[in-house]
Amino acid sequence: MPSNSSPPTEIGCPIPANTPHAISVTLPTWQDNIDYEEAVDRVVSRMECGYPRFFIHPQIKKLITVCDQKFAKSTETSLLFPSRKPTQRCRDFIHRYYKPTTPPLTSSSLHTPTPCVRLAEITVIPPDKIKSSFHGSVTLYVVLFPKDAFPIAKSYWQHTGEGLSSRCAEYCLHIMQAKHDEQYSITDNYNEKSTPVSASSRKHTFHKRYSLNTQISNISRDSFSNDVTGPRSPTSPTGLISTDKSATVEENYYVEERYGRNLPISFADKAKIALRRRIAGVLGIEDQYSNKNDDHDNLDDVINRKVENACVTERGVNGVTEDDVFLFPSGMSSIFHAHRYILSGFLPSKSICFGFPYIDTLKILEKFGPGCHFYGNGSTEDIDHITDLLESGEKILALFCEFPSNPLCKSPDLKRLRLLADKYDFLIVIDETIGNFVNVGVLEWADVLVSSLTKIFSGDSNVMGGGLVLNPQRKHYGKLKQLIKQDYEDLVWGEDAIFLERNSRNFRDRILKINENTEELCDFLSKSPKVKKVYYPKYITPEIYSQYKIEKGGYGGLFSLTFYSSKASQQFFDALPIAKGPSLGTNFTLACPYTILAHYLELDWAAKFGVEAGLVRVSVGLENKEKLLEGFQKGLDSIK
Repeated sequence: MPSNSSPPTEIGCPIPANTPHAISVTLPTWQDNIDYEEAVDRVVSRMECGYPRFFIHPQIKKLITVCDQKFAKSTETSLLFPSRKPTQRCRDFIHRYYKPTTPPLTSSSLHTPTPCVRLAEITVIPPDKIKSSFHGSVTLYVVLFPKDAFPIAKSYWQHTGEGLSSRCAEYCLHIMQAKHDEQYSITDNYNEKSTPVSASSRKHTFHKRYSLNTQISNISRDSFSNDVTGPRSPTSPTGLISTDKSATVEENYYVEERYGRNLPISFADKAKIALRRRIAGVLGIEDQYSNKNDDHDNLDDVINRKVENACVTERGVNGVTEDDVFLFPSGMSSIFHAHRYILSGFLPSKSICFGFPYIDTLKILEKFGPGCHFYGNGSTEDIDHITDLLESGEKILALFCEFPSNPLCKSPDLKRLRLLADKYDFLIVIDETIGNFVNVGVLEWADVLVSSLTKIFSGDSNVMGGGLVLNPQRKHYGKLKQLIKQDYEDLVWGEDAIFLERNSRNFRDRILKINENTEELCDFLSKSPKVKKVYYPKYITPEIYSQYKIEKGGYGGLFSLTFYSSKASQQFFDALPIAKGPSLGTNFTLACPYTILAHYLELDWAAKFGVEAGLVRVSVGLENKEKLLEGFQKGLDSIK
């Protein structure tokens, strides 16, 4: 969605509008958000999309239906994953938390029956002439479970962010629906048989995106087939190339690829290298040598160029390279795996969740492993309590925090926490999604840094992704690196990497503009007598934030507002002439009643930590500054 275009206003429409893989969805009024949480039909029946970890994309739903028809009993349904390991973890999670509403009869009443969770694999094989050129087979991994276990299975999908990519599902469906001269087959690995399906029985037209008619921008298909040093995804269709020039090609792909905004899919592995270097802070240094970063050939030059004296990256830590960066399908997946890797390599004990976090971080620490100690205020007094806990002999595995926090924008005292970590030998995992390394330098204080690439790093709200960075200067770096290398799977779908690479090329410039817009908007709102409080790093724990703020950085694009009554919150929100839906870090300004969406069933609990039910969270975009001020003035004027 262009930053100055009108936002969608219809309930359930994608944000951005007309975007097949949009990350956000329109919920334009306060009541719409409440009704969404209460599953009122007038809202949920109109949802064309939603945030992907909470809402299963229509393409994935269709693919689930196919798998249910093939594998499921009448009492079962399924979820899909890109690898065998997540299916096994999902099965274990269901076994742990699922309690059947009607337990099956057993021969002995002394034993609680284990729920029947089955795993299957299904390989989608393209027509021969596509397969031979593009190596486009995809194996889907299926978890089958009782229908009444769906909420448990879905919570695993939500918490871990390991679910199938919607673009992968789209690709598989196009193959399955192909009308082609040849037959194609679906190889059933679970039952060790192959089920051929005649293409003549299909009535759908083979999707033009995956055809073979022309070459791309006069670039040889084999030009990047060698010397790929980055991790290769076993499920990515790295050979697929969008080549059709006809008007029947979907508009979004036509615009993105035929006009050069996106790299061809054959560049997926190169795009992943670029992403890892960009996250490490190396690519920013290399970019100084070129002014043509949108050119395909130039990207290859940048990736292969060695930059002298670049051992200290933009991260401000010696020795960070792309080899210390690992990509994941979502930001929450990077957090989940950071926790999992640490659990696997160190003596299992409780972790600490410091500060009021985004909901799923706490759920991961509570539900996977021994549990956690929660210090939701993230205050100096909380650090005093942690010190007392450690001095009592309690062993801590790791401390997880955000810098700054979402939605209250509090900044934890990293230096003091680091002293405790070094003294009592636990690890620190910092989520820098809200701060980002253009604004703050926090890797120095972390053992592991995690981030959602879905947010400002991408900005376009059309792709998911996550990153994990190891600090090579920390005590446990070698052990962590070994643990990750032994277990890591690159499950980022090739097309998703292509979109992430394109979107993130100008993220530094976007962040600086958003910093400027947000600071002026918050200064304006903080002066209004109708506003109770503005939560923004400039005003919340500024003495801490300033210690980590980079000289040319700012305060980021996120802030929250509270008002003096619930009615005022609703009036303000309903009148705002901006996009309204979940997510943050978008190139356009986006607002939501955060506490309603994230903590609707635990409002009193959230309020104990200062997260009021009437809180409105705002993520500022690239719009004209005067337009933004005018729009928020309209929101204030609506409060009576």
